[in-house]
Amino acid sequence: MTTQTDSRKVAEGARETEWTRPSFGRELFLGRLRLDLIDPWPTASPEAEATGEEFLARARRVAEGIDGRRIEREASIPDEVFAELGQLGAFGMKVPTEHGGLGLSHLHYCRALTLISSAHPSLGALLSAHQSIGVPQPVKMFGTPEQQERFLPRVAAGEVSAFLLTEPDVGSDPARLGTTADPVEGGHVLNGVKLWATNGTVAGLYVVMARVPATDGARGGITAFVVEADSPGITVEARNSFMGLRGIENALIRFHDTFVPDENLLVGVGRGLKIALATLNTGRLSLPAMCVGAAKWSTRVARQWSLEREQWGRPVGEHEAIATKVAFITASTYALESMLELSCLLADDGRFDIRIEAALAKLHASELGWLVVDELVQVRGGRGYETADSLEARGERGAEAEQILRDMRINRIFEGSTEIMHLMIAREAVDQHLTVAGDIIDPKAGLDAKARAVGRATGFYAGWLPTLAAGAGNLPGAYSEFGRLAAHVRYMERASRRLARQVFAGMARWQGRLEHRQAYLGRAVDIGAELYAMAACCVRARAQQDTRPDGVALADAFCRQARVRIDALFWALWHNSDASDRKLAKGVLAGSFTKVEDGIRDVSEHLPWVSAWSPGPSERDDVRRKIPGPAEHPHSVPR
Repeated sequence: MTTQTDSRKVAEGARETEWTRPSFGRELFLGRLRLDLIDPWPTASPEAEATGEEFLARARRVAEGIDGRRIEREASIPDEVFAELGQLGAFGMKVPTEHGGLGLSHLHYCRALTLISSAHPSLGALLSAHQSIGVPQPVKMFGTPEQQERFLPRVAAGEVSAFLLTEPDVGSDPARLGTTADPVEGGHVLNGVKLWATNGTVAGLYVVMARVPATDGARGGITAFVVEADSPGITVEARNSFMGLRGIENALIRFHDTFVPDENLLVGVGRGLKIALATLNTGRLSLPAMCVGAAKWSTRVARQWSLEREQWGRPVGEHEAIATKVAFITASTYALESMLELSCLLADDGRFDIRIEAALAKLHASELGWLVVDELVQVRGGRGYETADSLEARGERGAEAEQILRDMRINRIFEGSTEIMHLMIAREAVDQHLTVAGDIIDPKAGLDAKARAVGRATGFYAGWLPTLAAGAGNLPGAYSEFGRLAAHVRYMERASRRLARQVFAGMARWQGRLEHRQAYLGRAVDIGAELYAMAACCVRARAQQDTRPDGVALADAFCRQARVRIDALFWALWHNSDASDRKLAKGVLAGSFTKVEDGIRDVSEHLPWVSAWSPGPSERDDVRRKIPGPAEHPHSVPR
């Protein structure tokens, strides 16, 4: 049985421990508003801009010709759409040009996902799962030259790939990974089941995480393999269906004595989780890209509907109850795009560590984006709940508000649920404290280690704590270069120091038990996310005030809204119902409150909620789907 200590050890062993490059997010949680890291607003190189915009122009023509309603009705992406995306070169957006790809920047890759997913979000999921976490990114980052030459041209030409980590009984705790990779002559043999493999029914290549046993002194651990999808012993046993993203080809896949040659092993045995986390540092940006697309669409529909629909003698948008929603939708859209573009530009620059920034962008875009589309449905009223096909059937313009609500919901779970993102970001936020003082609160640390930690902590906190008392945010004239937005920047500086003080107070109060105060940590991380969004808005609006004069008003509106939320979060850090909630939940799980469930029909309990999916490979049909291969639709991008 895997213990909590085992799980923590695996997670700690996989994370990147060194901070060799500057990070705006890390500094923010330490109480330092390092605007110099993001101001002036980064810009793409002229070459990257020209290449990216040329591709976006072609992608727009393809996206405008896609029938998203058909994908929704048939719950499937048509073969001709796969072919069009292949011809466009969309499967090779992140593959270097020397391997047949487009070599787009992160910025233009995410803009392309925003655009293409606006035709149907399943298309964004297809391309993101293929490139951000599928074969292209890990092979580009970690593959040998021979592996890059073998695999990258294939995926660039249109052969779909998938990433396989999750299992029926293993989600965010990889220490319990059950798929095995046993060493044999010339390679490894895989056995196990993988769940929720996006693109799994159509992929030609998989990146598979499996556990290699440690034997005869040889290193073991979770290891990454590139696996040919048509290898003997692989069965696609089910295509999974969901409330949204109805076009995605998501599968349950079984490996039964599947041989994988040594040349398909990535980096080395036991390095699989490091590969996964490093890939996700930038791969997570694909999710906010699709959230931005949904928010932009919501803004357009909310504006048009609020002007057209009249109640009590005037457009509904003129009533404050609706006007506040329209303002929230519009300002949030500008903020989410600002966060995304800043994170992409920092990633493209290459000089920054963006693990916190990318995670904050994913977290905030999925949470705020969900609120945006929920408010759109409310603005539309009954028509927001009605399907687009139904609206059109009775002569009204169709708007897929209910669909986008269903499609958006998964983003709070995909590639790290909100709860896991809170814990992951919180771990990085307190890393400096654990580095200097971790041994003091570690019950397993010896007296010598504790003594050294006391020395380190004394030196660090003697210099750091005084910096949290006052700063530029206390000076009325500070940040005057931001004009109308200067007051918001001063607030950010003060809030950053306040956040650092609260994180330190939490560590002082709970010490090693802080990891169990997950609600507290979640609120602290949410404050950091709001501050990052505010910073992105203000710096972007100032930089673009000549070309985007609307940006200052949008940044000002968002900052005003965010400050209300931040103040509430600060108050809730110490004034909350967490203790009573924990006590009640304990009683619920112990069966003390089952009377609450009376009055409904009995729920069948003959099946387990979680299953290891025991049926053997011969008992299930292979449901994989054949789509046009790369040889049938080589993309026609000029080289």
